Amino acid sequence: MSSLRELKLDGIKRIVVKIGSSSLVHPETGGLDFVKIDRLARELCDIKNQGFDVCLVTSGAIAVGRTILGTKKQGETTAMHQACASVGQTNLMLTYQKAFADYHQTVGQILMTKLTISIDENRRNARNTFEELFKLGVIPIVNENDTVSTYEISLGDNDTLSSIVTSLIGADLLILLSDIDGLYTDDPHSNKDAKLIPVVEKLDEKYLSMARSTSGSDVGTGGMEAKMRAAKIATSSGAQMVIANGKDVAILHRIMANKFDGTIFMDNKDENFKVKEWIKEN
Repeated sequence: MSSLRELKLDGIKRIVVKIGSSSLVHPETGGLDFVKIDRLARELCDIKNQGFDVCLVTSGAIAVGRTILGTKKQGETTAMHQACASVGQTNLMLTYQKAFADYHQTVGQILMTKLTISIDENRRNARNTFEELFKLGVIPIVNENDTVSTYEISLGDNDTLSSIVTSLIGADLLILLSDIDGLYTDDPHSNKDAKLIPVVEKLDEKYLSMARSTSGSDVGTGGMEAKMRAAKIATSSGAQMVIANGKDVAILHRIMANKFDGTIFMDNKDENFKVKEWIKEN
């Protein structure tokens, strides 16, 4: 079955794009890849100019902060982790603002934790903020608030965060840009015979068992297990989801033209699924 004809684009109005740390930095140095960020801004602005609401969920704050402060992940304390997030988030948003400004696009920052979703008033306020930003033509840029989050209120990874945002704002499509082409029958880094799965009609135990908790990169936090969790949240909320390789962010316009390689997870809306309940249980 070819993935080139399976993404349902009719009726899509709101799109969430998530990009991981490994897709934003140079692997040799950990420094930001400004060329790629500029191309990402251009792609997202072009999608928005086609009439879609666009939201970006970005990783990278902690990785950027480590590079600026000259620290390493190994042996990092919680306080240092949060200090890196603070320094990195400022620099990351400044970079995004400059990149999007070149295309006359205003962006806004939204930082979230579990409490944003699990507390009713917080969730309503967050949803209202998103809606107002969309009305104003702003592209929201979302990250987890790592400067204050601890284990108890952390969402854990931005794959999960992006799917929660998708559910919260009623998006129709979630695109995960990763360092892997999609869901494989086995880990392609260790098994050359692993096959890419182009379409997942319904996420069940067969596919969940294929997930692995490891990633091809040591920069980010989300492996395939996290992506399957994101797929469960997004598809249960009524959205389609795509996993595609973010090495070339131009894949975004190929996705919108249905001419890409990756894995598509078809929407399977569950009327009983409530994102706030999922947060409380996990």
